[in-house]
Amino acid sequence: MKKRPRYFTPAEVASHFTSGDLWVSFLGKVCDLTPLMKQHSGDVLLLPIMECAGKDISSWFDPKTRDILRFVDPVTCCERYYTPRGRFVHTPPSGPRSDWNTDLGQPWWKDRRYEVGLLSAKTRWIRVVNTLTSQEQLLEVCSEETLEEILQRYLHHNAHANSYTWKYHGVVLDMQKTLSDNGVMDDDLELEQLRMDRDLFVPAILLYFNDDLTEG
Repeated sequence: MKKRPRYFTPAEVASHFTSGDLWVSFLGKVCDLTPLMKQHSGDVLLLPIMECAGKDISSWFDPKTRDILRFVDPVTCCERYYTPRGRFVHTPPSGPRSDWNTDLGQPWWKDRRYEVGLLSAKTRWIRVVNTLTSQEQLLEVCSEETLEEILQRYLHHNAHANSYTWKYHGVVLDMQKTLSDNGVMDDDLELEQLRMDRDLFVPAILLYFNDDLTEG
C-alpha cells in the first residue's frame, strides 16, 4: 500500500528558516534543503536560497516544465535560466568556465531526496474541545488531512488523544476521512463573500473520553 504524503501548512514551512534548518515550498512540494546547505556550506551560490528560507518559491519555476524559468540572453542570444535574485546552486554560469561541474546529477529542485511532503492547497482552523477537561485548542490544519492525521497534530497538546472519541454535532467522525468528507464543511469562502469574520465561525470538534460512562 502506497504511503500517503504528509501535508504541511505554510506556517510550518516558514518555521524552518535558518541555514541549519531550511525548508522551501514550490509547485505544491515541500523540500528540506538543510543537507544541500551543509554540502555547499560557505558557497555564495546559497545566498538566493537563504533569502527565501521558509518561503514559497514557485515563482522561480515554469509550472509546465517544472524547471527553472528560462529566457533568451540579449547579449549572447542563448537561452539561460532566469535567476533575478542571482545565480544559485546547480544553475550554470552565463558563459564557459573551467570550475563548473557539468556532471552534477539531479539539480536540487528535481532531486526527490529533499522532498518531505506536500504544501496544503487550503488550510483551515478548527477548535478541538476536550469535554473531560473543558480544555480547548485552536488548530490550523490542512484540508487534505484525515482526522487521524489531525489527531497526530493534536497529540502535541494531549498525549492521550487516542483515548477519545471525536464527534461533530453529535456524530462520531470517521478518522480515515477528511473534515469535509465527515460533513465538517469549510465555509471560509462563503463567509468572506458575506464579509463576516470567519474567526467567529470556527467549527468545534468535541472529544469524549472513552472511559467516561456518562457519555451515551
